[in-house]
Amino acid sequence: MKRFLKNKLINQDMKSVKVIFTFLLFVSSNLAMAQQDSTSVSNDSITWNKKLDGVVVKAQRQLIKQDIDRIAYDVQADEDSKTLTVMDLLRKVPMVTVDGQDNIQVKGNSNYKVYKNGHPDPSLTKNAKEVFKSMSASMVKRIEVITDPGAREDAEGVEAILNIVTLTNTKLQGVTGVVSSSVNTLDHLNFYSSVTGQMNKLMLSVDYGYNAQTKRDSYNRVEHSRTYLDTGNTSLSGSEGSNPGYIHFTDIDASYDIDSLNLLSASFGGYFYKLNVQGAGYNQLFNIAGQQLYSYNNNYWMPGYMHHSWNGRFDYQRKTHLDGERFTLSYMLALTRQHTDQENTYTELQNVSFPYTGSLMNERERFTEHTFQVDWLRPLGRGHQLEVGAKYIDRYNNSHSTQTFYGIDASSSDELQHTTRVLAVYADYIFRASSFSARAGLRYEYSYMCGSYPDGKHISFSKHLGDWVPQASLKYQLTDAQSLKLEYTTSINRPGISYLNPAVTTSPTSVSQGNAQLSSSHTQRMYLIYTYIMPNLTLQLAPGYNTYNHGIASVVSAKDDVRYSTYENILRYRRFSVEQYVQWKPFDATTLVANNNMRYEHYENPNLGYRNFGWSDSYSLSLQQRLPFKLLFSFSAYGKIGHSPANVYAIQHSYFDYYASLQRSFLKGDKLTVRLTANAPFDRYWVMDAETVNGDFLGHERSWNRNRSFALSVSWRFGSLKSSVKKTEHSIDNSDVVGGINKG
Repeated sequence: MKRFLKNKLINQDMKSVKVIFTFLLFVSSNLAMAQQDSTSVSNDSITWNKKLDGVVVKAQRQLIKQDIDRIAYDVQADEDSKTLTVMDLLRKVPMVTVDGQDNIQVKGNSNYKVYKNGHPDPSLTKNAKEVFKSMSASMVKRIEVITDPGAREDAEGVEAILNIVTLTNTKLQGVTGVVSSSVNTLDHLNFYSSVTGQMNKLMLSVDYGYNAQTKRDSYNRVEHSRTYLDTGNTSLSGSEGSNPGYIHFTDIDASYDIDSLNLLSASFGGYFYKLNVQGAGYNQLFNIAGQQLYSYNNNYWMPGYMHHSWNGRFDYQRKTHLDGERFTLSYMLALTRQHTDQENTYTELQNVSFPYTGSLMNERERFTEHTFQVDWLRPLGRGHQLEVGAKYIDRYNNSHSTQTFYGIDASSSDELQHTTRVLAVYADYIFRASSFSARAGLRYEYSYMCGSYPDGKHISFSKHLGDWVPQASLKYQLTDAQSLKLEYTTSINRPGISYLNPAVTTSPTSVSQGNAQLSSSHTQRMYLIYTYIMPNLTLQLAPGYNTYNHGIASVVSAKDDVRYSTYENILRYRRFSVEQYVQWKPFDATTLVANNNMRYEHYENPNLGYRNFGWSDSYSLSLQQRLPFKLLFSFSAYGKIGHSPANVYAIQHSYFDYYASLQRSFLKGDKLTVRLTANAPFDRYWVMDAETVNGDFLGHERSWNRNRSFALSVSWRFGSLKSSVKKTEHSIDNSDVVGGINKG
């Protein structure tokens, strides 16, 4: 306990230092603002003019650009991008935060969709964390945060869209590409390659990545302490293990120019991983007097935990002789398969109440989705634009779970088949003028959901739902450098197979199952975004409000020292947040970036009378400094201040992490880049603390993950860029599902 209090005090001191540093950075930014000279600004570029002894014109490429529906980060204007991964670069993008375990949040939420070159990428969305850690940033043109997707995609359940635009959107002659690889002292290996080529009217781009993690790299340890209110007993448990394995991902994009008005575009991609999860743990139960009631050890093993998802897309785009008019037909197929075999064996049993010595759980989950979409964009005169369309989704889920117990003659088996069909129509209107732009849209969705049980254990069910989804945004250009935007959006979240699956999973201390009767929920959001863009200084301030009722949430109870969990449409959620972004270039060779999300969150389960609320600030601070001999030094610190509610039951405590790197480029055109990185050189483990404050039990959790490492990265770019893999300007995006495969 003394050690825990000491660590807590140290964390509090660190918090004070972070707050002071952030404050000084903000003051410095304002001082720099006051020293700005004249500017010439447009929506697409910014030019800085300064007179010294005659006329000297100095132009600098701006990193941040804003439009009515998105904020774009120019990756190629960032010299750091030559050897960084996309994950590294995301820490610099406004409205994006990344924690110490590379969990990504966009606009303060993990509910976002990933596009690649303007098209939805289902496998990338489900596995963005792993893919972005391997993907080289040198082939990325820009990263866009689409803050206002519009009525065309608004009902799809996301707060924002993260669009990765690669260099295949620029021009290419012949073949160009990149090969990059990195290895660290924990034996973690990353490899990424991308090649783009042209054959007459056919353009082709192929990406492939590989990620191998070892026992050392994936080491994890966790300890729990829980006191049950009905009995007064306290359980102590812990586990230590690793997840060695490998990950592959690939993507093929192709386009064919039929003529100047007709374009065919297609893509096929996938993601596959196999892990060998393994470890051991202990469980102990004590009464109020501190006497041990029972204890046992647990060994767990998941041989061949496999997940793979594939998606294919085909688009036909027809332009007319009216400038800006286009007609798009799209089809997308998405497939996901997940196999889980988990074995638990219990040893050194003392006074245990359960009769078995182990169990084997087998799960097979399958997801198949067909989507058809048609879109028509029509200019209505100068500054006016109307887009209308329709979409049909046929979604099929199947889950089959079995559990066999060792030492007794007992087993269970559950199977669920779930189908969702969605028909949607929408209209979206956009107006643009010199200093004012507006967007308004309305979408209607009819959905049919049905479920059946081939084993006959439950009664089949079905639902018919109709939803109206409005959205609107206004943007005003206050000056050449300043803009103000107000946006309102709504969205729908539908339950996925992991939330719906009624299969019961049993262990000595817990029982869990899904809820097939879950229905969709609605989210409403409002943001006010102020942006100030100058060549040497960019500021963004974005207060926002997020709310929903009847949200899908975990419901946890306890009886006789056993925890029971399922899901219900019960959660009420309110969030007030302020996104802040500062990019300051005080000298030609120095760049400072601060990116943070300060929020107050309120969770409530009115049925149980539980409330959980608190504030936190997720931040990222980085320094980039050019040195002699073409060296580039970078330092980044990131973490979270405050105690944020994770759900209605628990809060998460603060954390802090950091890394530094030194890189240099070689060969003509700096095509070969070498980078040395030190990640948390003074901290062997990344430690997280969480606390249960509501429910039938109270407790504390602490986890340890490997942190300290030193890495060598090499990136080589080849070829020359002179043409492009063309893309249709619109395609399909489905992201209304929560609690699907790998999100359970």
